[in-house]
Amino acid sequence: MPISDEFAGRLLPLLQDIVAAYGTPFHIYDARGITGTYRAMTEAFAGEPYRQYFAVKALPNPAVLSLLLARGSGLDCASPVELDLAARLGATGDDIVFTSNNTSPAEYRQALAAGALITFDDRAFFDRVDTLPGTVAFRVAPHGLAAGSALMGDAAHTKFGVPAEELADAYREARRRGATRFGIHGMICANELDIDRASRAAADVIELGARVAADAGIELEYVNIGGGLGIPYRPEDKPLDFAAYADAVIGARDRCFGGNTPRILMECGRYVTGPHGVLVTRVINRMRKAREMAGVDASMSALMRPGFYGAYHHVSLPFAQGRPDVEADVVGALCENMDKFAVGRTLPDPAVGDIALIHDTGAHGHAMGFTYNGRLRPAELLLTDGGDVVEIRRAETFEDWTATARWQPRPVPTARGTHPGQEA
Repeated sequence: MPISDEFAGRLLPLLQDIVAAYGTPFHIYDARGITGTYRAMTEAFAGEPYRQYFAVKALPNPAVLSLLLARGSGLDCASPVELDLAARLGATGDDIVFTSNNTSPAEYRQALAAGALITFDDRAFFDRVDTLPGTVAFRVAPHGLAAGSALMGDAAHTKFGVPAEELADAYREARRRGATRFGIHGMICANELDIDRASRAAADVIELGARVAADAGIELEYVNIGGGLGIPYRPEDKPLDFAAYADAVIGARDRCFGGNTPRILMECGRYVTGPHGVLVTRVINRMRKAREMAGVDASMSALMRPGFYGAYHHVSLPFAQGRPDVEADVVGALCENMDKFAVGRTLPDPAVGDIALIHDTGAHGHAMGFTYNGRLRPAELLLTDGGDVVEIRRAETFEDWTATARWQPRPVPTARGTHPGQEA
């Protein structure tokens, strides 16, 4: 949906000057909005044993992650590079949750060395490791309401987690191997805005955790209900009531665990940063083909969700008031027909040179970018709490695109110390 009135009120008076001096396209994020959302989440759980771990995959920019770490957030990592980034920012121990899938032994060892809270995604890998972490947690496969998620896969086709009916046995095996501390993880939903469904999905994980703990004869130190809370991408969408959600989670925990109150962990990414970013681009072509089209100087490489998922992102022309409306597609320059930010969208008649905003790009925007066709990823800027605009990632260049290319090919070594085609 359109950016908040506060974000717009601070950004729009600066925007034309920024574009004139800096150029387009770029993503820009609102530091005040991001930290405000995080603060509201912690306040909703005030007095409870709770911690939010920001999903690094949503917006892996050091400046943004540092803002959140400084306010008490942890980091949710799912790859070795994300672990490296967390370490570079000073996150250690239980500042990190490592929730991966199809995990390699090397990345498991890296998470273990970091002291992270590690989630085992499958029993086969758990059986292969020699050293267990201080706290053993398994991820439950989608079940209950989560079992129907198109993004995570339905219960019969998902690649995530341990089937619910196998969990108690997995924990018994962990205890047999010497584990004494335990947690449980469940990714409950994806971009969910319905408070009743989100609350029910969280309760599914909490209830299952209580049953499994009783069956396996263990106590859970934490229940990690994952992320998956949605943001209102469409203007008509209503924001999720997080305070009501927190009340429902606390109620489910108290009902299921009684006097034993495990910590509640969350791994939200989109919910924290998503609404607090926009992709700023300019109209460079106004075309009439089979349809009316406005061509912008950003491409799908800067925001792949609309082309990849068919996801809706609100588009506005903030300085085009008073023009008649037209219905037009908003397209990039990638050599793919799916390179469209909007299809059949009603807008003030776009003109070459117009600034266009593509909203809600504060999560899974730049992070999902790519470089196909040489359409490189744009810069990231930050509107600080004090009202300054700073560059937190420069735009990519030809040198970046070719930095890993071997202009002079190198021989590939083999285990025997020879190169293919050479005699031993």
